[in-house]
Amino acid sequence: MGSAAVISIPEEEHDKDQRVIGRVPIDQEEHKTPNNNNNHWLCSIRQRIKRQDMRKVIHSVKVAIALVVVSLLYLLDPLYNQVGDNAMWAIMTVVVVFEFFAGATLSKGLNRGLGTILGGGLGCLASAFAQDLGGLASAIIIGVSVFIFGAVATYLRMVPNIKKKYDYGVMIFILTFNLIVVSGMRADKIMSLARERLSTIAMGFAVCIFISFLIFPSWASDELHDSTVLNFHNLAKSIQGCMEDYFNSTDEKKKNKSDASFSSCKLVLNSKSKDDSLANFAKWEPWHGKFGLNYPWNKYLKIGELLRELAATVISIKACLQSPRQPSSGMREAIKEPCETAGSSIVWTLKELGEGIKKMKKCQIEGVIVPKLKLVRQELSLVITPSKLGPIENSDGLAMASFLFLIMEILEKVEELAKEVEELEEAARFRTT
Repeated sequence: MGSAAVISIPEEEHDKDQRVIGRVPIDQEEHKTPNNNNNHWLCSIRQRIKRQDMRKVIHSVKVAIALVVVSLLYLLDPLYNQVGDNAMWAIMTVVVVFEFFAGATLSKGLNRGLGTILGGGLGCLASAFAQDLGGLASAIIIGVSVFIFGAVATYLRMVPNIKKKYDYGVMIFILTFNLIVVSGMRADKIMSLARERLSTIAMGFAVCIFISFLIFPSWASDELHDSTVLNFHNLAKSIQGCMEDYFNSTDEKKKNKSDASFSSCKLVLNSKSKDDSLANFAKWEPWHGKFGLNYPWNKYLKIGELLRELAATVISIKACLQSPRQPSSGMREAIKEPCETAGSSIVWTLKELGEGIKKMKKCQIEGVIVPKLKLVRQELSLVITPSKLGPIENSDGLAMASFLFLIMEILEKVEELAKEVEELEEAARFRTT
């Protein structure tokens, strides 16, 4: 079409486009070595699993080292004489606070400390006030204070923003406040006991932070970054498999291959809870590596949401692949070239965006990617005509129209995704070269 000549593409990008939109070279390369591509993907999955297993082993060893260190408060007499039986609180802190990711450890430790301090302080005030009144009034004050603080704190735990970041701290607050108020101890004894226990809790927390941050640290930010990049490649692989299944597979092979094509999409669909947790932990982590303070992790959550929407649309194609009403081979051949061009463009775009995020490098989104997607969508819209598809009452035309409309919707979502990635590039200050 004439409009293709309007877009100015740099020479380097033009070479990439020829490989992507020029369907024959890339198809020949891919169809010659499908087994090699599958083997490469399986090898990368195995390596990722081995790496995850090794990280789990390292985390287990780190927790064991932390437990040994805090146990010295019991084992060494000079230390035991200083802290006494309160050493058990250091051990409990390590067991409860030490998490797999450094940000999760810091978050839980600070929540535990703040909850203990606030709960202990307010508990001391309520207990002292009740003891000054004495008699029946003391019991009434204790009951009312337990009711009010317990109800308010429990309600706060159900507020989404507080639950996401401070749920553990509020729970510790409720526990500490109730233990102190109903203990019946005098305020001076409570303050002395609180200082001793807080010191041992601080020791356990310091050991956790030191080991978690300095000995083979596991960063939630790195995990979220790599997981987002992997989701781009998983979707690209799924869409590429869909195109091959629809146009190149026989009816007998199609059902067997379609499930394998959509397995990667299911991984993307099930990533929401993991992404939310990783983003929350990443916000607690200090400046490290390529991630500075106030890094825009919320942009990763928005991108993840768009990726899941795209994955749901891709999975909708499964109905087209497995439907008993399949279009004739002649109709399929009529739309094969524009559909495969659209599929190649989508796959290339997803891989480019994924690599750009991985390397924290700006892609030419406004200059190359978005115009290319709009051009492909415009060309594909010309195929959705009665002359190409036949009457809508025709089952072949209806099946073909369903497939084409899904491809059009995927193109729109990929364009929206590209614009969201561009916002991430600006907010995170990705480099241009």
